[in-house]
Amino acid sequence: MPTPENTTGHRRNGAEPDAHAAALAATAVEVFRTQFGASPAGAWAAPGRVNLIGEHTDYNEGFVMPFALPFYAAAAAAKADTWEFHSTHGGGAIVRSETVEGVEGWAAYLAGVAWAMNEAGYEVGPARIAVHSDVPHGAGLSSSAALECAALLALADLHGHTIDRAEAARIARRAENEYVGAPTGILDQSASLLCEEGHAMFMDCRDLAREQVPFNVEEHGLTMLVIDTRAPHRHVDGEYASRRADCEEAARLLGVDFLRDAPADAHLDDDRLNRRLRHILTENRRVLSTMDVLKGGSVAGIGELLTASHVSMRDDYEISSVELDSAVDAALGAGALGARMTGGGFGGSAIALVETALAPKIEAAVMAAAKAAALPRPQVFAARAAAGAHRVL
Repeated sequence: MPTPENTTGHRRNGAEPDAHAAALAATAVEVFRTQFGASPAGAWAAPGRVNLIGEHTDYNEGFVMPFALPFYAAAAAAKADTWEFHSTHGGGAIVRSETVEGVEGWAAYLAGVAWAMNEAGYEVGPARIAVHSDVPHGAGLSSSAALECAALLALADLHGHTIDRAEAARIARRAENEYVGAPTGILDQSASLLCEEGHAMFMDCRDLAREQVPFNVEEHGLTMLVIDTRAPHRHVDGEYASRRADCEEAARLLGVDFLRDAPADAHLDDDRLNRRLRHILTENRRVLSTMDVLKGGSVAGIGELLTASHVSMRDDYEISSVELDSAVDAALGAGALGARMTGGGFGGSAIALVETALAPKIEAAVMAAAKAAALPRPQVFAARAAAGAHRVL
């Protein structure tokens, strides 16, 4: 099942970076020159992601199936005498620090990666990093993981480190968990670093064994719509941590280390914990079924699994929102083959698998439903499975 490891810094299988990532990297380079008065040593890009299916299973050591989006965080970087960070979305100021301790705000994602690399034994020193990203922020599409992974590739290359991609994902996750303080699993960073173009990536979050599964929806006359509901999505909110705590308590009561190990017929007397358990058990099964359907050559066949996943997240895990439910219900009502919220929940984005000919109708229905309910106007775009993180320049 596992694929050969790619290492940080190397272009994917010798391929040239795609034009969009290259354009973003070129902007990051120009920003670097403008802000720091010098040229960077290189530029690196890491994508956001959509999780096709497998939500909140990662920190339960279960199964996930993300694919990379063609939206990237690009980082231009060079060694320096002190840490200096700049972002085109960071308010214009340069964040300076003598150490990587105690950096706050958006720059914490960059400083946190440097801290985590040092903690893991990959020593890195001061650097200047300028970042430019078009991964939608707050949409549940892993804008923070893209930022972390681009910075990690940059720092690894600058300091001559070759890091196994699975290990790099663990380092980036540690930065987000321990430095930034967001209790995420490893899905986001793994997707950004390990996904391949034209594929969804099945991954076992216990050992990070993975398999690239063909996922080219266009070849089947289908389109994957991503619906950014414009409802804020924040992992640092208490609800995300609460769900993780529920899972840990459920596992303790069942006498297992993680809910992935719970028997298929496991049951708890506490209603809330039992619903959390039921979601994790059924979601893991849905991921495995989705992989089987896709490997069997059907894409349309995963639609019912996507919809069942949303129902489980809405009712058992209680992480949906009025905006997400509106988008999913409207898409299904207009003829989508399947739809679900994606990401951590409590806002963010939904996805809908649709026949390409029906995509305009379904987009219009989603917009109309949001307007009728006085919700924010969603942003809808078609997604394709893009390439993972790589050096661009």
